[in-house]
Amino acid sequence: MGLLDDLKGKAQQVIGGNEQAIKDGIEKAGDFVDSKTGGKYADKIDAAQRGASGFVDNADDRPNTAPVAEQPPVVDEPPAAGEPRQPGL
Repeated sequence: MGLLDDLKGKAQQVIGGNEQAIKDGIEKAGDFVDSKTGGKYADKIDAAQRGASGFVDNADDRPNTAPVAEQPPVVDEPPAAGEPRQPGL
């Protein structure tokens, strides 16, 4: 199990069952920052709140596949003798 898988598993354990409390905390933190900045960055703060809340909502729905950067490279093998290079040709 890689480091990212381990961190993902721990995050899912923390989030599991605490979704509403975490989302409430996200809302409060965003509102606090918004009040301290005088509403100057309200649109960016709201977008960050939506993104973080969406992450919490989807934490258990994520597929168990590695991110693109961690997947092994695709090796382009030459076709066997007599086979076309591209399917359908």
